[in-house]
Amino acid sequence: MRRALELALEGWGRVAPNPMVGAVLVQTGEVVGEGYHVEWGGAHAEIAALEAAGAKAKGATLYVTLEPCHHTGKTGPCSLAIREAGIERVVCGTGEVSAPAAGGGGWLRSQGIQVDVGVCELEARDLIAVHLHSSQFERPFVALKYAMSLDARLSQLPGESTEVTSGDAIAEAHRLRAGHDAVMVGIDTVLTDDPRLTVREWKAPRVPPLRVVLDSNLRIPLDSRLVGSAADVPVCVFTAEGQGRGLARELEERGVEVFRVPDLPAPGGLDLGPVLARLSGRGVRSVLCEGGGALGSALLAARCVDRLYTFIAPRLFGDPGVPGFRLQQGQAERDWRLVERKSLGPVTLLVLSPESGEA
Repeated sequence: MRRALELALEGWGRVAPNPMVGAVLVQTGEVVGEGYHVEWGGAHAEIAALEAAGAKAKGATLYVTLEPCHHTGKTGPCSLAIREAGIERVVCGTGEVSAPAAGGGGWLRSQGIQVDVGVCELEARDLIAVHLHSSQFERPFVALKYAMSLDARLSQLPGESTEVTSGDAIAEAHRLRAGHDAVMVGIDTVLTDDPRLTVREWKAPRVPPLRVVLDSNLRIPLDSRLVGSAADVPVCVFTAEGQGRGLARELEERGVEVFRVPDLPAPGGLDLGPVLARLSGRGVRSVLCEGGGALGSALLAARCVDRLYTFIAPRLFGDPGVPGFRLQQGQAERDWRLVERKSLGPVTLLVLSPESGEA
């Protein structure tokens, strides 16, 4: 099953809105076939493994990270292919929750095939967290990414761009972009860093992520790199109701979508509920927020963060460095579970998930 989980990750950025899935076929202790879902619309992991095994699949055990589908979509039902191949046992990481695809395990049992569910279940569910979230909640899955110092500072000085990480950590950050439907920042990040928010240090995703800016007072410069590339990769800007009609028209003429949502009283900022609802209505299932501290803290306070990626560099910035967490005591209190710890050169990446699974 752990090998199947490794294989599944090869589909990162290529299979959405389908979940990533990996499969391994074992015959008398020997791996006879393996595969993963390579591309949306293409063969599912089970089919790839069966094709790799050929005749050796008969009588084998199939280890698959997600319960096999039992419906016809872009491809036929994996459950039927498993029965026809003569598989004797199916071991699933976790059960399918999507209504159209569910039911494969029960059907296979009705055909006399042994089905076991729940091997490495937590890891399997972490792998397809976006898929599980979208089946239960209306808002997108929100991941918050911070690159910060040991003292949780995002930059050395307010308004000054600071390269906190480099090398492998940058490549990993671009990989994260590739696996999300949208990348979101606040206007201060745009004014300070003039980012492109595209995937450049990792292989191109099937669909480039939508680039999203939260800009209450519509201050985004017309000569920013985001606006200048809006015709190539989509950009949308959320601003407060009643802001900058003239500038909004100029942005729209350059291909930028402008959405107006309510803003909040002190300490201010846009109402995140309508922002996320509008993104969901646009087909966005997952959002990677790359800050800055004000936006990230607002998402944490609103309990909207479903995964937290902290890239921690072995540096100390001190005051007046920009803090990543601007929260009052108890404002965002919740327990976090460590999903993964990874060393990226001198940088440590901690991947965390809310312990409670709140949305």
